[in-house]
Amino acid sequence: MSVSTVATAPSVCAPLPVLGRDVTVPLVTGGEVTYAALDYAASAPALQRVWDDVAAYAPYYGSVHRGAGYLSQLSTDLFENARRTVAEFLDCRDGDQVVFTRSTTDSLNLLAAALPAGCQVFVFETEHHAALLPWRDARVTVLDAPRGPRQAVETLERALAGCDPHGPALVCVTGASNVTGELWPVRELAAAAHAHGARIVLDAAQLAPHHPVSVEDLDVDWVAFSGHKLYAPFGSGVLAGRADWLREAEPYLAGGGASRKVTRRTDGGVDVEWHDSAARHEAGSPNVIGAYAVASACKALTEAGFDTLVAREQYLVAKVREGLADVPQVRFLSLFGDDAPRVGVLSFVVEGWNSSHFAAALSAEYGIGVRDGLFCAHPLVRTLLGSDPQTQGECGAPEAAPGEKSLNAIRVSFGAGTPDEHVERFVRAVKELVTDGARWNYRTEDGRCVPDTSASTAAAGTSV
Repeated sequence: MSVSTVATAPSVCAPLPVLGRDVTVPLVTGGEVTYAALDYAASAPALQRVWDDVAAYAPYYGSVHRGAGYLSQLSTDLFENARRTVAEFLDCRDGDQVVFTRSTTDSLNLLAAALPAGCQVFVFETEHHAALLPWRDARVTVLDAPRGPRQAVETLERALAGCDPHGPALVCVTGASNVTGELWPVRELAAAAHAHGARIVLDAAQLAPHHPVSVEDLDVDWVAFSGHKLYAPFGSGVLAGRADWLREAEPYLAGGGASRKVTRRTDGGVDVEWHDSAARHEAGSPNVIGAYAVASACKALTEAGFDTLVAREQYLVAKVREGLADVPQVRFLSLFGDDAPRVGVLSFVVEGWNSSHFAAALSAEYGIGVRDGLFCAHPLVRTLLGSDPQTQGECGAPEAAPGEKSLNAIRVSFGAGTPDEHVERFVRAVKELVTDGARWNYRTEDGRCVPDTSASTAAAGTSV
């Protein structure tokens, strides 16, 4: 690992206030410590601003699109204004639709259900399962993991050159990897897709919380992201983009709200006229609080300024990498190289440690929450770890199929609400665990590595 500069704090570097910043957790070694939430890539803590906005609205809760009363009208206006706020946040084009969903996974499954007949889908093996798996009714081509941005574009161009030039085609690509944090060449991939008559959907789950996303500038056809990674509560997501495929598809869910007119036929059946707006795919009572929370997060990030947020995040990335540069047992995972631009997501392995054991020790002994495993991106992590066997049978080691190696990694991730102290504690903890080993014994329970709470559990300075 080469490091040429020392991380210096950006001129404006205060973290944004988030929920849980003062939560304390117990340590197995005794006492308590403020919890260091370093698993933003899975779910970011809600911004205090978002929570305050939701709390202020809660007494005015009412049905949406269905009531004449004041609170119903207020809730309907708030819901539709949230749609406009998200469209502005994403710099959508005139005519684009913003559909509120439950998550990125839900958004991409909605789009998959709206694909025209015979559609070909192209997706890299590097994708999160939310983007890799929904295309079950399409002809899917899975592309090998590229080892650089240019190779990604060339790989896609070769694949598209061999597809049916007259049939519909869709490319699905991430904006930032949930494993390595690396930024993908979205604009160039979009240009390649369009040059071959294909459309492209951007999985922005890891990109939107960290960088501005412009549908128009990137020239993507759709964007999908989740509220719970954008500093909003669970249960909300967005699919935004071109209206035609969505308008022509059968509703994602059939029911009230999606239908414009329903009439009985003389034969006893019903005829349905569906909406051609976003409501077509939003049947049932909508999650108005979720939509409002997403819109609040969009406003908060915009007002904070992405230039400032990106500068702070890059400072924290450098703090981790430089802090561990002199620990040869730590190897960061990368497709595009150590110097590739990335968001605040870093995955690594530690020589001599099973990753589940290491993550458990970080939590139990230091109050640090990270992620371990394959990160819902199994093909990518297996590609990155293919030459790094880990001993089976260690604490928390996942079972491997016959002939396979036991593989997993550790992921540390952070964002707009991360204080310096959390990152500094993480770096210090990694160094101590590598040098001195765990201070506690651990055992496997339900496939997870957990502290052994039986008698005489203090470890003798060993890591296995």
